[in-house]
Amino acid sequence: MKKLHFSLLFILGFIVAVTAQDKQIPLEEIWNGEFRTEGMDVLRSMNSGTEYTVLNSYRDTKSSMIDKFAYSTLEKLETIVSSADSKEIPYFTSYEFSQDESKILLATEIEPIFRRSTLGVFYLYDVASKSVIKIADKKIQEPTLSPDGSKVAYVQDNNLFVFNVVDKTTVQVTMDGVKNKIINGVTDWVYEEEFGFVRAFEWNSVGTKIAFIRFDESEVPEFSMDLYGSELYPSRHEFKYPKAGENNAVVSLHLYDVANGKVSMVDLGDAYYIPRIKWMNNANNLSVQILNRHQDLLKLISVNAINNQVSLLLEENDKAYVDITDNLTFLADDSFIWSSEKDGYNHLYLYDSKGKLKNQVTKGSWEVTSYYGYDKKTDKIYYQSTENGSINRDVYSIGRNGKNKKRLTEKTGQNYASFSADFTYFINTFSSATTPPVYTLHKAQTGKELKKIKDNQALLEKLEAYAISPKEFSTIAINGNDLNMWMIKPQDFDATKQYPLLMFQYSGPGSQSVANRWMSSNDYWYQMLAAEGYIIACVDGRGTGLKGRDFKKVTQLELGKYEVEDQITAATSLSDLPYIDENRTGIWGWSYGGFMSTNCLLKGNDVFEMAIAVAPVTSWSFYDTIYTERFMKTPAENPSGYDDNSPFNYPELLKGKYLLVHGSGDDNVHVQNSMRMIEALVQANKQFDWAIYPDKNHGIYGGNTRLHLFTKMTNFIKENL
Repeated sequence: MKKLHFSLLFILGFIVAVTAQDKQIPLEEIWNGEFRTEGMDVLRSMNSGTEYTVLNSYRDTKSSMIDKFAYSTLEKLETIVSSADSKEIPYFTSYEFSQDESKILLATEIEPIFRRSTLGVFYLYDVASKSVIKIADKKIQEPTLSPDGSKVAYVQDNNLFVFNVVDKTTVQVTMDGVKNKIINGVTDWVYEEEFGFVRAFEWNSVGTKIAFIRFDESEVPEFSMDLYGSELYPSRHEFKYPKAGENNAVVSLHLYDVANGKVSMVDLGDAYYIPRIKWMNNANNLSVQILNRHQDLLKLISVNAINNQVSLLLEENDKAYVDITDNLTFLADDSFIWSSEKDGYNHLYLYDSKGKLKNQVTKGSWEVTSYYGYDKKTDKIYYQSTENGSINRDVYSIGRNGKNKKRLTEKTGQNYASFSADFTYFINTFSSATTPPVYTLHKAQTGKELKKIKDNQALLEKLEAYAISPKEFSTIAINGNDLNMWMIKPQDFDATKQYPLLMFQYSGPGSQSVANRWMSSNDYWYQMLAAEGYIIACVDGRGTGLKGRDFKKVTQLELGKYEVEDQITAATSLSDLPYIDENRTGIWGWSYGGFMSTNCLLKGNDVFEMAIAVAPVTSWSFYDTIYTERFMKTPAENPSGYDDNSPFNYPELLKGKYLLVHGSGDDNVHVQNSMRMIEALVQANKQFDWAIYPDKNHGIYGGNTRLHLFTKMTNFIKENL
């Protein structure tokens, strides 16, 4: 076995008396919300920059309100609207102000469609008159106020509509929307999932035009799922889902003129994907990002909305793929800020209005992880980055010219900022492996902490009664790279004893599982397992994110090859530690992580004795076009990349214990993946355990579902590791 080489960076633990930490965390408490953290829901900065609003909702009384607070004192100034004050105002779960803050769009009766998309009943509340208007009688999607607040655009039944607030009339903009055929103004399934947005229409800056994307799904193959429900016969859910190599929706860009009611199409040439549209400050200029099918060539173009003429602003190309982000920001003169990995790390760049590069704003062997905005008064850009280590996040300011960079947060861990509208203040959310979220008010210019808003000290005090082991962060030398790792040991750890090892990973391109942040629900489960005598470890291998372009994109065309090699080598190296029992090594994961754990158990059958795979991909040919082809191209172009890492092609390699879990209603990673794996194992006469959760989607939750799943997984681990 290879000798382990790793450098311990730091050990994070709770400073409490060991004698007090003797209560084991039960699964029931994890999944009934016993350890839920407190936060600040739907925080919005008001235009003044001196006030902010927060949504306070009470599920027990079905009431909700929007409260206004002063940044300077954090004192509540008033309740702007409350559902308890009027029968006309129903219980609402989200809200959006009009540009002048005279009206508020209230979201009620929200029901999910897919991961991000929803349907709901929406009301418009007038702050001055306290009157309420219902936008539409049916449930609608993505209602959005015009800049002057006089109109609301929305999508209903795949068509775009505009509601006039003044005379309460509605204009239907498009007429051809048909389920599973034509969509106007919202995205199809694969755009929503992989490009991360739903609303595919935008008002220009003065409310005279709406740009929208039309999706023609006619030639996209249809996928169907049986929904078992509680009736005598199951129903069938059918939707368009383009699998790798199959037809995508044909997309086109259109402009609607509000005054004359005319819709015109913009000729974008060879645009295959349209992942973003955004109006510039000039009301007649629209920016459009277009991608080729391989996603290795991105063009940012400008559309003249008067004559629909198109001009190129910039091009980005990459030997692997170009990421799509929401960082594009237009300044007053329509010069713009753009993010790119072209120097090897994700950084910010400044271009003039014609697309000529003026200067690189940030640079270094670290990544910009969030772009917060530009303050024209001080000529500063605000962003978040990994400059203080790839497992941490800090907030910074920097001049537009790339000078006078300043770190605005001090604590080591995860720092996330929400800035006031005028960039005078920011509310920082900090957490680490030892500190649950703490909300503090800061001056944006200096980063100086002004006040503490909210913490989760009560949760920390509650946890003093439980057996909590520290999460130890380190790096481990694997296959020529120093990989980030964390490890949790039993509280009564004895280095002279040997312990079974359970590894967790996700491993997907650009992902991160090793991060210095507060515990998720799964972390409480790991604490429970540690109390049972297990060591739990997580290693972010090649292909994961925040360590540069080349580290992330090394897996191109070979998803599952290098990632699996790293997990097998890491397990082998960890087994060389004197306190790890090399004959009791397990691995688990969900989604991409389930694809990985399955492959590790098969290809590393002399290393792993057990694996759990939840909702795994078992062949990339079953997954969607945009995600899969970004990394693998099509099955016809890259057959070996698909076949060589598809676990149902080598079921005979199974030696250890295997638990396979899936939800039958998974619209994302279809249960077909597990069914094909099951059939391959059956025909290879390999024994294994499996569970199907009826009608549950990719998250496998609802009622006692999560509790049941983790009870099953816990029992499987205890019996087989």
